[in-house]
Order: sequence, then structure tokens, then C-alpha cells
Amino acid sequence: MRRIQAGSALSAFGLGFTVPYLYVYVAQVRDLGAATAGIVLAVFAMAALVVLPFSGRAIDRRGPVPVLLVASVVAAVGAVGMGFAFSVPTAVGAAALLGAGTAVLQPALATMIVWCSTRVGRTRAFATQFFLQNLGLGVGGLIGGLLVDTSRPGSFILLFSIEAAMFLVLAGIVGTVRMPGSPALQDARPSEGGKGGGVRALLGHKAMVQLCVLGFVLFFACYGQFESGLAAYGTEAAGIQPSTLGMALAANTAVIVAAQFLVLRFVERRKRTRVIAAVGLIWTVAWLIAGYAGLGHGSQVMATAAFVSTYALFGLGEAMLSPTVAPLVADLAPESRVGQYNSAFALVKQLALAVGPAVGGPMGAALHGPYIVTFVLFSLGITFLAVRLGRQLTPEQNQPSLAVKPSRVVAQHMPEKETAAA
Repeated sequence: MRRIQAGSALSAFGLGFTVPYLYVYVAQVRDLGAATAGIVLAVFAMAALVVLPFSGRAIDRRGPVPVLLVASVVAAVGAVGMGFAFSVPTAVGAAALLGAGTAVLQPALATMIVWCSTRVGRTRAFATQFFLQNLGLGVGGLIGGLLVDTSRPGSFILLFSIEAAMFLVLAGIVGTVRMPGSPALQDARPSEGGKGGGVRALLGHKAMVQLCVLGFVLFFACYGQFESGLAAYGTEAAGIQPSTLGMALAANTAVIVAAQFLVLRFVERRKRTRVIAAVGLIWTVAWLIAGYAGLGHGSQVMATAAFVSTYALFGLGEAMLSPTVAPLVADLAPESRVGQYNSAFALVKQLALAVGPAVGGPMGAALHGPYIVTFVLFSLGITFLAVRLGRQLTPEQNQPSLAVKPSRVVAQHMPEKETAAA
């Protein structure tokens, strides 16, 4: 497990070097224009949407390690290609490889964590992964900011080379993991070789469908607004300086890093759906504070403080979600389709991250009042959907600490139709 977590953190560290600067690199450093930069970012996102529906079945049939090794190499090739992208076709092709490779890494890593953890220990394992990934992204972004120089394309080649190296380091670390030798896998490894089921079985699993809907709203109302709608709202309505956006993102990361394990103690003793419902209320307050920043009549200093506080509250909610949502996906999955369930949830997240900026960006820039009202309602919707989901879960799925001797049905995470048949 320590090797998996270390590899996950290092890959996030590599991503932190380039993700904040991809648009500037394509549009300005390589002088390919804003339109090309937009296309590159779109291709990066679309590549993830294309590969995720197939990655889950591959993970279940071949195991997460081979899939992750291939994805790491593909991502590394994409990163190197992006560093030497002198033309539009090269930049687009590199973005496709980079987007496809990085998209598969998360469900593969999540499946490895599931295979190597117990139901009770899974909560802490996913919280640790989220903490290390955010720490890696933050440190990588900080170092990347010190190295980057828009007047020197070579500095970007260095950044993308470091990113590619981190993907290869991830592959090297994971390649040393011997999954079949772990005693914790005896009840978690696929027993059917990933055969059967598929999309139809997943769509017939009512609790998983409700969790996917909830996940879409979660990601749409938070991550989907960070760099688009909320940033546009802050600069246009609240008069926030662009430099303050970096401060707000730093506050978000700082809260996650500082609060993650403190929050974990609170989360482990409570029902997962109640924790998610509380996140909806916290984010409601965050959006109301953002509304004050842009629509209130306070000073610029107060508006700036309120805006930074909004990002900090989002970070608190994220820290509460990391040990809650991902382990719940794993506990709902049949043991032979853990990869498919993780990939399906990753696909939902990717869709939310694609739709969020498209909807939130124009609203945040021009429709300030409706923008805040809309996302206050979405945040309250999170609370409603979480409470509703709680009615579909067994007590052990909703609160793993209750599972002392889980039943055969719970241990295999069988969907409702399979449970009825049994």
C-alpha cells in the first residue's frame, strides 16, 4: 500500500508542474494562438471521456497493474510530445495521449487500493491518497512556478520532461508491487475474470446510479467552477485581482492538507451519507460568502477575504469527501467489477469537469446574481441527494465501522438485483 500511495503522490507531483501552465504554453510560448489552446484543452478532456468507458473492463480482466503500466507510458509519451509541440497537429496529438493516459491512472490506482485494503481500512487509505495527491500537486505547482519562464521555451521542455519522468517513476514503483501475494486480496480479487455484468448491470444497480448522479452534482458545483465560473465571477463581480486567484487556490490546498486527518477522525465515526449531506451545507455557506464578495457593499479587502474564504470552505468539504465517496464506490461494486465501477465514477467526474466550465464560465462572467443562486441550489441538492442515497445503502455500506462480521452479500458488494436473486 505504501508503494501505491508513493507512486500516486509522485504522479500528482509531476502533473502539478504543467497543468496550471498548459494554456499559456500552447497559446503564447509556442505561439499557436488562443483557439488552438482551447482545442488542446478540449482534446485533453475528450480523450479521457473516450478511454474511460473501456478502461474499467480492462482493469477487471487484466488487473490494475498492467493497465496502469500502459497508461503511465502513454501519459509519459504525451508529456514529452507536448514539450516539443511546435505545430498544431503535434500539440493536439500529445494532448490526446496525455489526457487518455492520465484519465486511466485514477481508476487503476483506486482499484489497487481496494484490492489491498479492508472495508474498514479503505476510508483511511483513500483519505491518505487524496492528501498526498493534493500535496504533490501543490508542491509541483510551486516548483514549476519558480522554473517557468514564458520567454524561454526550454523551461517548459524541462517541466514536461519532469512530468514524463514522474509517470515513468510511477510505472517503476507499481511494477514492483506484487498484488497476488497480499493476504488482504483473498476476498477482493476478481473471481470471475471480469466476465458478465457490464453497463446494463451497473445501470440496474440503483444505489450506484444515485451515487453517480450525486457525484456529478458534487464535481459540477465544486471542481467544475474553480478555474472557470468562480474565477470569472471573482474578477468580474467582486473585482478580485488575478493574483488573488492563486492565493485562493493556495488556501484551498492548505485547508485540505491541514484538515485531512483531523476530519478523518470525524468521518470514520459517522454515516457516509450524513457526511456528504454536511458537505452540501458547507458549500452552500461557501457560495453565500462568494455572493457577498461580489454582490455586497463591503470594502475590497472584505471582498477579497470573503472570496479566499470561499475556496477554503470548498477545501474543507473536499477533505470530508475524500474518505467518503471513493470508498463507497468500492463498497458498492461487485468484487469482479471494481474496475468498471471506479471507471464509471471517474467518467462521471470527467463529464462534470467538462460541463461545469461550459455552463459556469459565461454565467459567472455576466449573470452574477443567477450564478450564485444556481450553485446555492446545487449545493442544497447535494444534501438532498445524499439523504436519499442513504436509504439505498446497508448499514455497513453507509458506516463501515459497523461491519464486524459482514454477511456474504455485503462482503461481495452485490447489487440489488443480484441480492434478490441470491
